[in-house]
Amino acid sequence: MFKIFANAWRVQDIRRKLLFIFLLLLIYRIGSVIPLPGIDLGMLYAWRFGDQTTTGMTLFSLIAGGGHFSVFAMGIAPYITASIIMQLLTYAVPALSQMQKDGDDGRKKIQQITRYLAVGLAAVQAAATVFSYRNWPPGGGGFNLFRPEHQNMMVYVVAAVAMMTGTIFIMWLAELLTEKGIGSGASFLIFANILAGMPGDISRIWGMATNAASWLIGGSQLVLVLLVFALIITFVVLVHEGERRIPVQNARKAAAGRMNFGRGGSEYMPLKVNIAGVLPIIFAVSIMHFPAQILGFWQNEGMANVVRWLNFTSGQGLPIHPFGVALYVVMIFAFTHFYTSFSINPVDMAENMKKNGSFIPGIRPGKPTSDYIQITVKRLSWIGSVFYSIIALTPIVLDIVLPVSIGFGGTTILIVIGVALEFVKQLESQLLMRHYKGFLN
Repeated sequence: MFKIFANAWRVQDIRRKLLFIFLLLLIYRIGSVIPLPGIDLGMLYAWRFGDQTTTGMTLFSLIAGGGHFSVFAMGIAPYITASIIMQLLTYAVPALSQMQKDGDDGRKKIQQITRYLAVGLAAVQAAATVFSYRNWPPGGGGFNLFRPEHQNMMVYVVAAVAMMTGTIFIMWLAELLTEKGIGSGASFLIFANILAGMPGDISRIWGMATNAASWLIGGSQLVLVLLVFALIITFVVLVHEGERRIPVQNARKAAAGRMNFGRGGSEYMPLKVNIAGVLPIIFAVSIMHFPAQILGFWQNEGMANVVRWLNFTSGQGLPIHPFGVALYVVMIFAFTHFYTSFSINPVDMAENMKKNGSFIPGIRPGKPTSDYIQITVKRLSWIGSVFYSIIALTPIVLDIVLPVSIGFGGTTILIVIGVALEFVKQLESQLLMRHYKGFLN
């Protein structure tokens, strides 16, 4: 991997792209520490660092946000939510489905609709977030985070507009990264946000070990955390790279006596175990976080109880509720199956194989082939659901077992490893295009 980076740095075009990525990520991180107008920084500091058992960051904000109480507080979250909604609507709405099939022009129209939808979601979420800052933390009988002289409607409106504008600016940064960088810009922003929060989490873990009642207890807790995360990283890499290889033969090549053999002596059609990626988890977190947004507008004891029941992380100091954890797992299963069913179309795959003269050994072309692929995809979907659930439950279990919230866990590691592996593959392909050998060297 280090050799790939060294070779990439020697290529002027790739080096320019890497420097451009670093520059935009620096701008993103600078904006994430610019406070909203009217925020009382002294009170904010006392709240965030007065209680070391909480991180002050929810899993939702850690994945998709740019840091609490800043102009980038919502980060890329509205755009991600809008993208997921549009992906689902393209399969449910015939007009959008046809638009997607119209080539580049249709995809540009869908992208434009996604931007408008993201701006609308950002406006609603910014208003709810700023309103919740008037009584922080939500449902906890807290305090107003705005300075006393700035506790008026004009300041609240300005803060909401600043937060919404920050999200629009981040959307522009993400598209610039995608267009002129390497890989997906939105993924890079989430990647940077997670890495920026890790030093504080590492500090809390070290503080947990050093402040324990004895060195034996502290050392045991530290070893437990390191062992768990080593196992998670290994597990994530294996599943992320795992695939189900369906053997495929080509009747025309076989008849011509020039069968093209791949690895293992036969051609194959790869189906990844991690078909849906991390989208089911992000979508489940977004839905679970929605009642907290409503609580920002509607301060009500009943809604506060709903937020407590749905809480599945100790990010804001609320106790973890078993109902919230169970519903979180159910939603991960549901979204994984739902998204996988739209990501792969067995009928189209079987039809394309039939047109190309390809077939699966022992399976008749046409409907039997599509049924076989459908069954395989469903099995992979179940495996993926279990995998996502284990990954998502890891930080919850650690929060219960350990005396301090570490703020990141299996989900964030899944995102970090996925983005890192994809980035390395993109670099390798760039090098191969320029006559470098990359991993093949």
